Amino acid sequence: MTNLVIRPLVAGEEHLFDSMPDPLPQLRKVGYADGITGGGYRPETTWIALRSGRVVARAAWLLPPGAVGAPWLEWFDLAAEPEVGAALLRAAHEALGGPGLYFAAMPAHWRRRPEVLAVMEAPMAAARLVGLVEQGERLRCSWTGTPLPATSGRYAFRPAADPTEINALVARIAEPDVLTGVEIALAVSGVDLATDPLAWLRGPAGDWRIALDDGVPVGLVGPAGDACYPLIAYLGLLDEAVRSELLVEAVRVLAAGGAREVIADVDAHRVAVLAELERTGFRQLRSRVVFAPATDTPPEQAVAAADRLG
Repeated sequence: MTNLVIRPLVAGEEHLFDSMPDPLPQLRKVGYADGITGGGYRPETTWIALRSGRVVARAAWLLPPGAVGAPWLEWFDLAAEPEVGAALLRAAHEALGGPGLYFAAMPAHWRRRPEVLAVMEAPMAAARLVGLVEQGERLRCSWTGTPLPATSGRYAFRPAADPTEINALVARIAEPDVLTGVEIALAVSGVDLATDPLAWLRGPAGDWRIALDDGVPVGLVGPAGDACYPLIAYLGLLDEAVRSELLVEAVRVLAAGGAREVIADVDAHRVAVLAELERTGFRQLRSRVVFAPATDTPPEQAVAAADRLG
């Protein structure tokens, strides 16, 4: 690693980060300059490796303003051997108080795309060299106006009456189908979106929809039209048979409010949920593979019991 310099950025050096060509330009993400402006990225939590004056690795840890947790590695590009990336991560971990979560973001269906595998092989190998271990994968899906499938008419839907009704139903649902933004909720506010969604979703209770089968609640969904983009923040079932129609109802509510795109995050191992999202018209946008320190138990709130991370 001759002529290799590893260091954090200093204020005013943002151009150095952007001097490295984006290896995955098709991946939709917030630009580094915008992240600096918004306060989530900071020079002191951004590290680069230079070889003969050229940036060959860059890593940016993200922590939104006001967040209660530790920064996580959100952006890690490597145009050198994995050992270079590992050296950068070790130096940064020492300065930042130790390793934390790394969310390796990739375009959808990355395992079937050799050009993506070629880009991600080195940074993921570097993460493993410093003791980070894969702890699950989450998929982001997007609906963009595809006609919704017809429903059976078996179920009725109504707004939730109040927070007490929502919390009572949430307490009965062991593993929600959809949790969008679970990682951000945990990092920013320390909130487990799966068990306490109203601590994060501050909109009116009437925004939620409850599915009824002959008057009995069988599922609920928390559409959020006023988030950074319209999304299905929470979807949980007491009867799996209602999944498809509750998804349709959530999208219908958001589209009626003017949404042209709806986002939903699902754990990659939830094959039935992903299939139903796709039947509803959602298409995969990206994948995030979660890496955590090997000695850590990955937080259930962030990676869904070792499989449950914008």
